[in-house]
Amino acid sequence: MASNYIYATVSSILLFLLCSSSLFGAFMAALVQEQPLVLKYHNGALLKGTVTVNLIWYGKFTPIQRSIIVDFLQSLNSPKAPNPSAASWWKTTEKYKTGASTVTLGKQILDENCSLGKSLKNSHIVYLASKGGYMGRSVNLVLTAKDVFVEGFCSRCGSHGSTRGKIRFTYAWVGNSEIQCAGQCAWPFHQPIYGPQTPPLVAPNGDVGVDGMIINIATVLAGTVTNPFNNGYFQGPATAPLEAVSACTGMFGSGSYPGYPGQTLVDKSTGASYNAHGVNGRRYLLPAMWDPTKSACSTLV
Repeated sequence: MASNYIYATVSSILLFLLCSSSLFGAFMAALVQEQPLVLKYHNGALLKGTVTVNLIWYGKFTPIQRSIIVDFLQSLNSPKAPNPSAASWWKTTEKYKTGASTVTLGKQILDENCSLGKSLKNSHIVYLASKGGYMGRSVNLVLTAKDVFVEGFCSRCGSHGSTRGKIRFTYAWVGNSEIQCAGQCAWPFHQPIYGPQTPPLVAPNGDVGVDGMIINIATVLAGTVTNPFNNGYFQGPATAPLEAVSACTGMFGSGSYPGYPGQTLVDKSTGASYNAHGVNGRRYLLPAMWDPTKSACSTLV
């Protein structure tokens, strides 16, 4: 009986300590840090050199929304922004085999009237992506507006892939989750659907849906250049791979753990959270990326 009492008392003390927010955070962070992470290279081709990103806008985006995303893409290789910058974040892709991937913005195609309707299947995404053309090292990125429903959306926030056959190109898709599932695809700018209901962060560009899209564009773009044909860098099965950024889900700053994005920079005037500077005075919150030289997820701050 005495031993059971001591065991119960010790358990109660441990539970009390873990429930303390600061100690619980440290405990969770320690658990995350202990997990080894290795993305295996499967000897396939990567997208290196100059990579052209063509944009297919499907549905209505405001000029401001389009500029937020265009500025982000142009920030990835711009030395003008102060550190920490989107360019320094993207530079991690250089550490994957065969050198740098220099992103340039290609053509932009607008389909504001939703020529295929507002309920799309995966085959529609590939068809829309084909409108970007088949130029060498390029990524045709389909961006769907907030009122466009895409097959599998919310269980995934974006995707990328490649076509087969003589004419082969890589493509990606990201949707605006603002009115569909912001708790899943725009976290941490919206309260999560599951888990601890911590207050959401303030979006750095004042648009929860589009700032969430930036996180997901960053995720699929890094995945595309480091695993374009499903035989590059990834962990797990090829049918459901963990890639450069998707292997580091939910990590945005130091001390992050499941449900807590980590410490970020905060704009004193707006309260917006960010960790990267971009061109034209933009600020973005970018996810952690796996660093091959450290075999660990790396955040900007």
